[in-house]
Amino acid sequence: MHSFSAADIPEDWRTLLGDYFESPEWQQLQTNLRTELNKEFEKICPEPQNFFKALSLTPLNQVKVVILGQDPYHSPGLAQGLAFSIPSNIPTNSRQFPSSLRNISKALALESFDALNNGDLHSWAEQGVLLLNTALSVKLGEAGSHANLGWKSLIDRLISALAQQKPHLVWMLWGGHAQSKLPLIEIAPDQLILQSSHPSGLGVYKTDRPFIQPGGKESCGHFTKANKWLLEHGASPICWTVPHGDLFN
Repeated sequence: MHSFSAADIPEDWRTLLGDYFESPEWQQLQTNLRTELNKEFEKICPEPQNFFKALSLTPLNQVKVVILGQDPYHSPGLAQGLAFSIPSNIPTNSRQFPSSLRNISKALALESFDALNNGDLHSWAEQGVLLLNTALSVKLGEAGSHANLGWKSLIDRLISALAQQKPHLVWMLWGGHAQSKLPLIEIAPDQLILQSSHPSGLGVYKTDRPFIQPGGKESCGHFTKANKWLLEHGASPICWTVPHGDLFN
């Protein structure tokens, strides 16, 4: 039987979550996840030891920027436990390389940063960019399949507590799902909240706040705005350039 418990979450984040672990919502999430793990362990993305990888790589006291994703990737071999990130050995010109990362790379280049050398964003996480999905597991080949297991209660509590405890954070909310978390964030003091359409597919150009402007000559400027805000509040900027090579896989 595969376990799933609060001990899987790093201690600093457990402390932030406080009495959440005594709630019926946490008990329900535990029950649901354990059921799925014992029923279809080999079909769950990412591997259970990576459910909380974003929290492990970005300790609470180091968080500067939060980028919210939705599901882990449900295609084979992509999910790492970090929103938007994939293994570095997947070529940028391959069909496996997600459109969201292609457009993130375009935005970086438009903002005079280097385009992505690969899709592995571990280096961002290690600099204080919390790459947090709002559901931390998914069934292989079935988008949204674990969205109703109870992850929402955990992630909502985490987002709210993080915003309340840490002033001067940057929040990148791309697309309607991420922006649905806005009420949890905007009540906290002194947060920079950046919103745009989601970077995946054709939606990147849509809405009145496109991730990339129609015509592809200008981005939403989020990466530049984040670094400007961090410098203004005494924090070091993020190096958005992703290293070459298979460093983390």
